[in-house]
Amino acid sequence: MIRLAKPVVDGIKMSINALRANDTEEKKILHHTDIDMSPKSVGLVFLAILIGLFITFYTFVSNAGLSMSVTLMFIVVGILVAILMGFFVAAACGYMAGLIGTSASPISGIGILGIIVSSLVVLGIGSSAGVFETMQGTQFATAFAIFITSVIVSIASISNDNLQDLKTGYLVGATPWKQQVALILGSIIGSFAIAPVLNLLYQAYGFTGALPRAGMDPTQALAAPQATLMTTIAQGIFSASLDWNYILFGVGIAAIIIDLILTKNTKSLALPPLAVGMGIYLPPTLEIPLVIGSVMGYLIHKSLKARAARRSPGHEEEDVEACNHRGVLFASGLIVGESLMGVIIALLIVVSVTSGGSENPLALVGKDFQSTADILGLLCFIAMIAIFVRHILITKFNPEDAESK
Repeated sequence: MIRLAKPVVDGIKMSINALRANDTEEKKILHHTDIDMSPKSVGLVFLAILIGLFITFYTFVSNAGLSMSVTLMFIVVGILVAILMGFFVAAACGYMAGLIGTSASPISGIGILGIIVSSLVVLGIGSSAGVFETMQGTQFATAFAIFITSVIVSIASISNDNLQDLKTGYLVGATPWKQQVALILGSIIGSFAIAPVLNLLYQAYGFTGALPRAGMDPTQALAAPQATLMTTIAQGIFSASLDWNYILFGVGIAAIIIDLILTKNTKSLALPPLAVGMGIYLPPTLEIPLVIGSVMGYLIHKSLKARAARRSPGHEEEDVEACNHRGVLFASGLIVGESLMGVIIALLIVVSVTSGGSENPLALVGKDFQSTADILGLLCFIAMIAIFVRHILITKFNPEDAESK
């Protein structure tokens, strides 16, 4: 993130200059692809965001039973931390998303950095206000630190999507201010859609360490490694039990061994610090598919390059890109389809439970079928990989079409 400081600052300067140009006579001679929202409109949107944040933070903090002065202090400081950090992380994450893509955006690192800063700020305020004298106060402080971090991470996520869309619009010659209006509406609508979906998943499965009903199967709970990590960090800071040596040791590994030495001397073996960190704290159930996909992608890409050299001499890159494009579309469909089916199944479970039915309304067999189900699931997974690979390899490419384009 420190390395991104210069391009981020340059980008902010360009944005300010563009806003000034939009608000002057220069707007009349600007091309439609250079016209952004006016500074007045941006200011009104920012004011609306501040009002929304104040209402949200007040709703959260007012339930803690604190005095009005302490409540207002928590609200104001929480909003300031969220906005100041949010501004920086939006610039950094947006820059990465626009340059490389959302997959390279350091949201995991942003979340860890956000919870550390938020927890230290809440610790300072809470200690002066005597919040940590009771167990309830400590629980509130932990929740409030996570609440602030959730705003920061939301800002980072939205900046990823918006910058990706704006980049696409730039490539196709769209009008920026029209895109920006659409993105604002999309963020508002998305905020109304995400909360019910998350609550639906919570009611259906629960999250690790947080089950909504007694008697639920904890093995079916949804893993939330980042949320668990943030909670652990916040609790460790408030109880003074967090071993900072681990954090400093991680910083040293990332900055000295992984980032500097390997990147400078052996670029082919360079390891992204963020990827290493994710490998440390993510559970194996989430890591194994990533490893399988990475190895599979490497082998497929190598095979495609060799085949392209034989069938499309002079157009190897276009051939490989056509195959990759087909594979990306297929993979995107799998991701979206799995997510939609997960929400639909969760809805069926919640409807069944609320009507007095079973926690597993779609179950056809008992728990003694688990070992067989694991084998069948593995076979289906392997079959899906085979179908996916075949879908990429059968992609046709005509060099004559590439030349005509």
